[in-house]
Amino acid sequence: MKKNSNRMIRINDEIQRELSEIIRSDLKDPRVGVITSVLKVNTTTDLKYCRVYVSILGDDEKKAETMEVLKRAAGFIRSLIAERINLRVTPEFTFVLDDSLEYGFKIDKIIRDINGEQ
Repeated sequence: MKKNSNRMIRINDEIQRELSEIIRSDLKDPRVGVITSVLKVNTTTDLKYCRVYVSILGDDEKKAETMEVLKRAAGFIRSLIAERINLRVTPEFTFVLDDSLEYGFKIDKIIRDINGEQ
């Protein structure tokens, strides 16, 4: 079991690294900005599915637009991953918007505001 979990950690790390590169340089859609980050990747042990947590800085409209582009490009992204990473099965990607970074920025600003006023 331990060996398998180490393997999945390595696979998730490699997929995350390649997805970041693909989103940054291979997706030509101008609606996907440079402020789109892959935060975390969870791949099932059978390698059939992969949940990708992305952070998009911007307003709600920009986030929705970028998520739509990523969902529509999932097949293209999957084919690029298949070329770059040697896996028995290339997983299907599901993109999930993760607002934790933005939430962290808001909390940080609130704390700084409170400390500045006291």
